[in-house]
Amino acid sequence: MKIVIAGAGEVGSHLARLLSREKQDVILIDNNAERLAILDADNNLMTLKGRPISFKTQKSSGADQCDLFIAVTPDETQNVLACSMAKSIGAKKTLARIDNYEFLDSNNRDYFMRLGVNSLIYPEYLAAHEIITALHRNWVRHWFEIHDGKLIIVGVKVRDNAKIIGMQLKEFAMVEHNFHVAAIKRRHDTIIPRGDDRILPNDILYFVCTPEHVNELIDLCGKQQHRIRRVLVMGGSRIAICLSALASDEFKIKLIENDMSKCRSLPETCPQCDIVHGDARDIDTLREEGIMDTDAFIALSDSSETNILTCLTAKELGVKKTIAEVEDLQFISEAENLNIGTIINKKLIASSSIFQILLDADTGSSKCLALADAEVAEIEVRPKSKITRGPVRSLDLPYGMTIAGLIRNNQGMLVTGNTVIEPGDYVVVFCLGGALHKIEKLFK
Repeated sequence: MKIVIAGAGEVGSHLARLLSREKQDVILIDNNAERLAILDADNNLMTLKGRPISFKTQKSSGADQCDLFIAVTPDETQNVLACSMAKSIGAKKTLARIDNYEFLDSNNRDYFMRLGVNSLIYPEYLAAHEIITALHRNWVRHWFEIHDGKLIIVGVKVRDNAKIIGMQLKEFAMVEHNFHVAAIKRRHDTIIPRGDDRILPNDILYFVCTPEHVNELIDLCGKQQHRIRRVLVMGGSRIAICLSALASDEFKIKLIENDMSKCRSLPETCPQCDIVHGDARDIDTLREEGIMDTDAFIALSDSSETNILTCLTAKELGVKKTIAEVEDLQFISEAENLNIGTIINKKLIASSSIFQILLDADTGSSKCLALADAEVAEIEVRPKSKITRGPVRSLDLPYGMTIAGLIRNNQGMLVTGNTVIEPGDYVVVFCLGGALHKIEKLFK
């Protein structure tokens, strides 16, 4: 596919790197030459200096012939206008990043379609939904629902008390038939495991199962599900505001913000939250605001380091569930090795959503990219494709790939070595980052 991205900020740059790695035809537009120079040096992708809302720039980028035009600059007005212009000159599909919750109202969809904007993405809104999922299922690190929940992917960090510690994967498969371990995150590496790989303490295991068996993992992994009611949030960011709008009826939220000007405006945007002016990095402040009686602590400041450290502090003070926004990708792997619970990253969440739109347009497939160095794809099997030529054990699948499950006749099921994949199946594939383009040809 030919894809044009307007905006070389955090989301745009990360997305461009991922798409380039997947061998997509990508060109990135930005008016900042320094940003583009960094990307030119580090990645094999094309860049163009220019204003995204210039017809001349858009035509020079090939937007008039592109399959997907993505506008992810910091200015939502510019994004909407850029998409409208791209659509008017021939872009097949457009997507705009926004920061206005009202724009997502389904009643306004026709308005944006008339403007030429096919899809809208609000990363902070998506991040707030991820946080709510983490609060509901507070024993997991990651939770993905595939094909409307027909298959569930659960990332769980296993401790010394887990029943499965020390088992080889082939031993685990002999005693547990309701789960497939699709990947293991061990310190800084993601492993697509084989039968002789052994489960070690502090591994993050990615299980695939059908919905009726998910709760069995709680005991298997030595976890407990806690009911969360009281939530303490550090930072009055856009994510915090979205979280308040979506979850204040369900959770009692107290928000600590150290910027007085923000504190004065937060009661208007978060009317159901308790707003406190203070520094949540200070232990005395946390104690004064009831950290000892809090069920969950969420760190949403602008600093990844601050969020990680305050979550560690909250854990030491007895908080059962902590969630940290970690926007620096290089910190994610280290943060996952610490005892701070769930990691939220807007770039990865936004990229997941955009990739789903991308593959929907291309092959009818959807994709999750919420892991920093691995990919989860749902791929529809075409008639006469190579993947249907025999049982899975005989297919000689590429290194770094595993078939985790499939959906057949709208029912989720796990895959074994004896499974024969059929045309029309939707297959869930785990693979290491950058390998998906090698794998998709098996399904065509």
